[in-house]
Amino acid sequence: MENIRSEKYFLSPVSRKLVEIIEKSASELTQAYLLDIKKHPNMPTYQSFPEKEVYDRAYLVFSQLGRWISYELYSEEMKKYWIELGKKRRQEGFALPEIFLSLCLIRKELWTKIQAEGLLDNALDLYQALELYNRIVTFFDRALYYAIIGYHS
Repeated sequence: MENIRSEKYFLSPVSRKLVEIIEKSASELTQAYLLDIKKHPNMPTYQSFPEKEVYDRAYLVFSQLGRWISYELYSEEMKKYWIELGKKRRQEGFALPEIFLSLCLIRKELWTKIQAEGLLDNALDLYQALELYNRIVTFFDRALYYAIIGYHS
């Protein structure tokens, strides 16, 4: 596997900077995600699951965002990871809607952080941030798709 930092060069400069901010803020973003889970009425399994385990799982996504979105989104590695995740979550007793909602909450925290950084001062920055957002959305769509396949296999 190549160095994560070198893979980011496939992103625009603004996107690369935003990914670096997100990865450096992984702990903060994970804490916000945990608060979302605790407040959400449709997350009973996540709420009863060990908080450290939920934290570690979300932290992995935030801290590795550049790696996840820089790879070819159809890669076998990604497919295998998320299919296994879906299988594991089913075995752990998570309902499929909770898995879906969990990934949506992670995605929401990412975009909230991007907007809060105030780096989108002009049309080019906004365009490049939208490029990143499209990659993030596509990544999460693929992750959910493969997790659902794993959940049902």
